[in-house]
Amino acid sequence: MAGRKVQLDFSDSRCSSCASHSYYIILGLILVYYTTLSMHSQVTSESCKPNEISSKYQHCGLHPDGVRDLDCFTKNTWSKLRCMWKPGKHASKNTHTLVIQQKRANQKTKNNYCRVYKNITKFPEDIKFYKTYSVTIQIFENSESKNCTQAAFQGSPGSLQRCDPPNHVKFTRHSGKLDINVSWDQNDVTHIMSYSVRYKALGSLQWNESPGMSQNKTTCRVENLNSSVGYILQIHCITNTKCTQCPWSEPYTVLSELTSQPVIVNFEETDVANTKGSRLVSITWKVSARDLHDGYIVTIGKESGEAPIEQINTTQPSITLILSYSAYRVSIRSFNNVSISPAVSQIIPLREDMDSMGDDKLNVTVHNNISFKIYWKDSLLKKYVCYCAEWREEKTTTAYKSFYLKGKNYYTFSLLKEPLKPYKRYTLSLHVRPNKDTCNMKHLNNSERTFASTKFYFMEGTPVSGPANISSYNLTQNSMVLQWSSIPEEDTRGFLLGYTIHYTENHLRGTESENNITVDPNFNKYELKDLTSGTTYQVQISGFTSKGTGKRSEPNFFTTTQEGSFRFTSFITVAAVLATVLIFGPPIIKRAKVVLWPSIPNPGKSNTMQKIDRPCELELLEAINTLKAEEWETKSLHIIEKEAVAPATILPAMLPLLCGLDKQGDSPGITCNWIQTETDDATGNISPNNTTDTLLETQQTDLQSFPFPFPSGYTTMEMFQQVMPQSITAVTQDMESDPEDTDLTVFNPKPGLDYVRQFSTSPVSDSDHLSMIL
Repeated sequence: MAGRKVQLDFSDSRCSSCASHSYYIILGLILVYYTTLSMHSQVTSESCKPNEISSKYQHCGLHPDGVRDLDCFTKNTWSKLRCMWKPGKHASKNTHTLVIQQKRANQKTKNNYCRVYKNITKFPEDIKFYKTYSVTIQIFENSESKNCTQAAFQGSPGSLQRCDPPNHVKFTRHSGKLDINVSWDQNDVTHIMSYSVRYKALGSLQWNESPGMSQNKTTCRVENLNSSVGYILQIHCITNTKCTQCPWSEPYTVLSELTSQPVIVNFEETDVANTKGSRLVSITWKVSARDLHDGYIVTIGKESGEAPIEQINTTQPSITLILSYSAYRVSIRSFNNVSISPAVSQIIPLREDMDSMGDDKLNVTVHNNISFKIYWKDSLLKKYVCYCAEWREEKTTTAYKSFYLKGKNYYTFSLLKEPLKPYKRYTLSLHVRPNKDTCNMKHLNNSERTFASTKFYFMEGTPVSGPANISSYNLTQNSMVLQWSSIPEEDTRGFLLGYTIHYTENHLRGTESENNITVDPNFNKYELKDLTSGTTYQVQISGFTSKGTGKRSEPNFFTTTQEGSFRFTSFITVAAVLATVLIFGPPIIKRAKVVLWPSIPNPGKSNTMQKIDRPCELELLEAINTLKAEEWETKSLHIIEKEAVAPATILPAMLPLLCGLDKQGDSPGITCNWIQTETDDATGNISPNNTTDTLLETQQTDLQSFPFPFPSGYTTMEMFQQVMPQSITAVTQDMESDPEDTDLTVFNPKPGLDYVRQFSTSPVSDSDHLSMIL
């Protein structure tokens, strides 16, 4: 037992020793890590002699692309010296050597202070120095190479304390102004009294010459800025005895001011599937393209003012919410790092299409003007304990009351802040909330639904006006249809139960008994039947509530039509149609005739035939006597007078030709009664022995019997020659049968011959172009 115990003890001791060794190993590793980190953070130095430094680094010169902008400072009076610089531009790997020298006043050179820090990889923050002497610091870059460069710094003990730029800055732009709010490092805030700002427009190279100046250490305002322009801005503190160095901060970019509000482009409202009393509301908007914004702030709250008023930040120009049927107000603004745009508002109206009248889902009993009681179906008792009731008069603010209730389906509201008004209609909605922890909503989105809605009056009255715009149509002998506008809700002063139509026959001797008809309140027209034809009726309409009939409308008079009477409107219609036909008919017919049936060409425009427009007077025949027969060609047509009468076959053959030519002309006054013989007596009778009877008979012959009819008013030379040979042959035969009469003389016909046209195939002179026998 003892051995086992010893063994056990030994075993335990061994384990304890292992644990002790592990502890020391971990502790050693931690010590090594922090020692190494401390060595890397601390810069080792060694003493030096000024003459040695000058000779060793004399090949290092000043160069704009080499090490530059050496700056050394202290954060407070008891801290060590810190130095910062910018390395060279072209060297791929830079090594730096820092030398600090201080010359003691009234002391020999050998007692001057000189330390050198070699192979520096970061800015040293613990450079030791004497705070009572001026200091000269040199930084050498790549001192072992031929391209060594250097930079130098000199400072007095009183000018080495620095106050850094602010560590936090907030900008706000509005109305051409820029408000700046800053915070400083904890070590500097006690020394800084104020600060200044300089700025320039984006893309500009010139800083503003009159920088803004703060009156305290936290806030500053810059005015007279262009709202649509962005700026670059820097801040530094104002130097004092405790802040002898105040460098400029890094540049801050201040975006342009947001001056235009978003524009709502779409608003949609739909029911949530399988959830009564909830609706899905979607709103989409847009902003001006020139506004540089970071996102949008959407603020939503109930119109009643019930908490919470929720603020939602989003980067998308749209939002979707699940809300109850209550009324909400939504405002949308865009923002960036310096400004917030004006807000655009959208009212989500109260939805009243869940009117519970008739189904007893929700009822109201009014006790007095400051107390009423509501009842609802007990189906909600097992699921909800948190409720909210909202009621309001039309176009007024909404009152609300949220309450916790368990095991009951009624609630009494008393001591109302705003008493109920008589004759005013109120809308009441009951909302249920699923959150049983508290009946006050934490969030608006998907936090309640509407159970039911109803309307009620504290006190009802009768309507103070009747329907307006009463008119009639479809008037017949025994009926008419009346139409009217509904009574405005504010004039009903109660729940409208219907309309009453009052109508009576209107006679000269007086009106007969009145007839009344009741109409449903949802109707605004009604057909009156069983009326008397040709009778004028006086019509008035009034509405009624549970308190009685209201005021009647103004009297209106309508007359039924008479049996068999011709309606005046029909007469007007027929007269208008006839007048239109009489006025516009002839021009239309003429135009159609011109288009469909072109007019027959005028012979006066023919190059072959010429028209003689003068009347055939007997006196003009004398001019024919002057013509010389020898100048005419043998193919020309001659009308001659013989001692013996010409054969009956000659002139009849010519007469249809001459008559046909005339009838095709445009002179309606000229007839074909051309030739009268000298044997006519004074009375115009023709001698029975005169051979010209044949000519007169031929005159009555229809032109269609002529074997060569002319198709139009134009008679060409070819057609004339087709007719002329027959007549010329007949004349020649007659002349040969009577050789004694060889002298040709011009036949001087009696008045009545209109004209004979003469054609020639040989050229004629101007004077003989046309020979006329009248």
